[in-house]
Amino acid sequence: MSLANTKTHYGGITKTFHWLTALLILTAIPLGWYANQLPYDTSDQLAQKAFVFSMHKTIGIAAFVVALLRILWALTQPKPYLLNAEKPAEARLAETVHWLLYGSLLLVPLTGWIHHASSSGFAPIWWPFGQDLPFVPKDEALSSLFAGLHIVTKWVLIGAIGFHIAGALKHHVIDRDATLRRMLPGRPDIPPLAPADHAASPFIAALGIWAAAIGLGAATGSYDGHEEGLPQAAALEEVDTDWAVQDGTLSIAVTQLGSTVEGSFADWTAAISFEPRDTPGPAGSVEVTVSIGSLTLGSVTSQALGAEFFAADTFPTATLNGEILRTDTGYVVEGPLTIRDQSVPITMPFTVEIADGVATASGGLAVNRLDFGVGTAYPDESSVGFGVDVTFQLTASRQQ
Repeated sequence: MSLANTKTHYGGITKTFHWLTALLILTAIPLGWYANQLPYDTSDQLAQKAFVFSMHKTIGIAAFVVALLRILWALTQPKPYLLNAEKPAEARLAETVHWLLYGSLLLVPLTGWIHHASSSGFAPIWWPFGQDLPFVPKDEALSSLFAGLHIVTKWVLIGAIGFHIAGALKHHVIDRDATLRRMLPGRPDIPPLAPADHAASPFIAALGIWAAAIGLGAATGSYDGHEEGLPQAAALEEVDTDWAVQDGTLSIAVTQLGSTVEGSFADWTAAISFEPRDTPGPAGSVEVTVSIGSLTLGSVTSQALGAEFFAADTFPTATLNGEILRTDTGYVVEGPLTIRDQSVPITMPFTVEIADGVATASGGLAVNRLDFGVGTAYPDESSVGFGVDVTFQLTASRQQ
């Protein structure tokens, strides 16, 4: 069997690429579906879910590489003439399906890859080249967009595969020609073939199908990033404060399956009473209220807000009521931090600089999630670490 294509037959390399691509894609798609169905209520379940997702992602990347090599190889080879060139409508449909297949074989794994790279945490790709992509930032909106595109293009790929298989079976069972057999091992006898007229219409039709699918995804909210079932963030009331927060971030970082996952709360308030001093002693107070449902935590947001962890439906807010103290080394906040109705006394150091009535402060602390009854079904650190790093930065102006 020749390795290269001829005007009538596919070569060994093309056949190998074809069946290897089919094997990878037809493995990755069911794995992705199965991984999505798996629960993650316990440490063992989470580890299993991550394992299957990692397998899905790794096979998807392999499929992308093989599909890309297949396309590059095809550009160097003659394309065997069609066996149904005398049926132009059928030939055009087959070419349209082939354009959809080639494009989707690249788009599906690529959109999934960008979704993975722009998010953080959960189910790494099994390879030594890292989890990030050049020019792809960690951004939840970008991650949500490409998660939706991954789903939309996946359905286009599944549809194209279905048409491709149906067409091959029609040729083999009804037409009884060699369309399927010339992609199998061996070299079937093929009569002389006439060159086919390759028009632009199949490529344009494929573009139209992709555009329609992407548009349908936008119309159905596939890219808006709000996962079904997530609790609504509690609305917080304005607070009476001596220092009004103008800008700030409240972030957390956890370790999951050996990787750091970072996130932040979009909605929180702080009622601050503070007078700077140079000697140790009381310097004010702070009352912080956090809307738990406003958390984004990479690819594990829904898990973090669920009943086993923050239980945002039952405990919509967390609070810190602390006294601000000046110590020999700087400022600290001391007081109870309350999460899931579990109050734990904390001491959080912070720094502050004041200029022209504007204070810039930053600080943080590490807490143990088990102290607050968070993730008790994960009693060891094999899947989720005990420590949670909490950090803040803010700019506040003194009120008259």
